[in-house]
Amino acid sequence: MLAILPIIVLFVLFFLNIPIAFSLMGAALFYFIFINSSMPMEMVIQQFVTSVESFPYLAVPFFIMLGSVMNYSGISEALMNFANTLVGHLRGGLAQVNVVLSALMGGISGSANADAAMDCKILVPEMVKKGYSKPFSAAISAASSTVSPVIPPGTNLILYAIIANVTVGDIFLAAYTPGILMTIALMIAVDIISRRRDYKPSRDKMASFMEILVQFIKSIWALLIPFGIILGMRFGVFTPTEAGGIAVLFSLIVGFLVYRKLELKHIPIILMDTVKGTGAVLIIISSAKVFGYYLTLERIPQMITEALMGMTSSPFILLMVINLLLLFVGMFIEGGAALVILAPLLVPAVKAFGVDPIHFGMIFIVNIMIGGLTPPFGSMMFTVCTLLDVTLEDFLKEVWPFIIALLVVLLIVTYSEGIALFSLNLFN
Repeated sequence: MLAILPIIVLFVLFFLNIPIAFSLMGAALFYFIFINSSMPMEMVIQQFVTSVESFPYLAVPFFIMLGSVMNYSGISEALMNFANTLVGHLRGGLAQVNVVLSALMGGISGSANADAAMDCKILVPEMVKKGYSKPFSAAISAASSTVSPVIPPGTNLILYAIIANVTVGDIFLAAYTPGILMTIALMIAVDIISRRRDYKPSRDKMASFMEILVQFIKSIWALLIPFGIILGMRFGVFTPTEAGGIAVLFSLIVGFLVYRKLELKHIPIILMDTVKGTGAVLIIISSAKVFGYYLTLERIPQMITEALMGMTSSPFILLMVINLLLLFVGMFIEGGAALVILAPLLVPAVKAFGVDPIHFGMIFIVNIMIGGLTPPFGSMMFTVCTLLDVTLEDFLKEVWPFIIALLVVLLIVTYSEGIALFSLNLFN
């Protein structure tokens, strides 16, 4: 009972609305002060510091900075125009653009909340003018934002790779398939709803090949960023950490010299956004690492593995149980926090059942993104409802078809390893 007491403390702090980093820190310190006091407190504090002294973690500030540069450089506008050229002729044209834009932005921003906020500012006002209801616009903005962190180079992908001790490049490659499946599923849901409500296309007709080519050329500088990152890592030109730095430099050049939207006055804002975002991520990581140290000392992951193996010998049932657990946890805990807490516990268990850790990473990340849409604490749900002044009740009435679409993708990713890892296997 004493061994799991810090976990109980952790969840009590969660429900008292204590920030995730301080909840983890408090639970870890509770263990080392009251349960296992044999370790000097100086060494515990040292664990907080040394836990983030890792070269791969440099990728985090670089990719956070990349997302901030994108907001001021004109890249997002170029991608929106390209998305409109591709799918604006479909029923529910602007809603379809909303989905495709999130997929294109995923390779650059990698942040669900940032993407949802951007859609609310750029697309939703135009959607409301064209006759879309504001709750529907909020729902599709939140739902489409779940795609952004799944398509590389999302921060969650980097964190999972470090936690599960797998190659960041392999995780990036594998993530394209679930990201594309989520995009297709949401577009199908938008089409069904648009037919019932007669939501019109944003273009009179399908763009010609020449129109698509012209817009592609205009947007190519923005599109080069995600593809350049993947190809550069795949061919050994640079590491994931170096990729972040190169992508930031490239996007700065594009913003200043190509699109000419980036100005010197934006640099202090970008640096401040980067510092705030990096600080928020790294304090969670350092707290989670110390909490993980407690888990290791008490052999909690081994206990969970043994319990799950005692419950079932079937990987099929194990993954079903884990999915239900993650969906439940996602209702209460933000996705990144759930990742740093639960991945160290669950990865050893799934490995013991012969589940590929990269496949499990796809399951895990798709699952926690769905949690961002669900009450009571879905982060994207709160982001769009706050920015658009939409009630939670109206939002939930509109978002459930998109949640169902994403759950179908989760089932496909969970039970078809071949499909889940298709993009990875394609390059191996």
